[in-house]
Amino acid sequence: MAGRETALIVGAGQGLSASLARRLARDGVRVALAARTTDKLAALVKETGAKAYGCDATDAAAVDALFAAVGKDMGQPDLVVYNASGRARGPITDIDPAAVETAIRVTAFGGFLVAQGAAKQMVKREAGAIFFTGASASVKGFANSSSFAMGKFALRGLAQALARELHPRNIHVAHFVIDGGISKGASDPRAGGRGEDGLLLPDAIAETYHHVWRQHRSAWTWEVELRPWVEKF
Repeated sequence: MAGRETALIVGAGQGLSASLARRLARDGVRVALAARTTDKLAALVKETGAKAYGCDATDAAAVDALFAAVGKDMGQPDLVVYNASGRARGPITDIDPAAVETAIRVTAFGGFLVAQGAAKQMVKREAGAIFFTGASASVKGFANSSSFAMGKFALRGLAQALARELHPRNIHVAHFVIDGGISKGASDPRAGGRGEDGLLLPDAIAETYHHVWRQHRSAWTWEVELRPWVEKF
């Protein structure tokens, strides 16, 4: 295991996570993928040589077990990316409080637990990177989407606080505001109405994550906003 880097992507699935896994694998990085269920990751595991782990990111014991397993199998991760999120849609008068609580736990509390697990081992080495995937809702609250805004605002606050806490320990913390829809491929029904390149290409987003990870520490980014050229902001 010596000499090779390890990356852990939590909340892995298709789209951005898959593109990031491919990009990292091309760079010779060992990739660990974590999700509640791993069946959907079989093709990606075969393609990239990644290893999949089942994990509920809102369960502290499960997150501890994840880091222990990845550390044993691949070495402690040099890069940890938190992609998981939850959402409960509806007007404030009708939305189910239990669904809102679940959404916030997945989006924000899970991010905290994963960041804590990463930081515990990175602080000892005084090296590593922790990245959080945000959204338009990280900085803009939309009608009938209060739970998503609460979760993403909280995640952004966590990232900002940890950047200030951990950058001096040589641990790069960054938050990525994905301000627009992520393309699901040529068959994506949203593509036609938005025009050419009206949706973010997941491979292009992954390139930005990779670039930020490789930044020299004399010029670290703590937050990046990414949006299609036609997106209003």
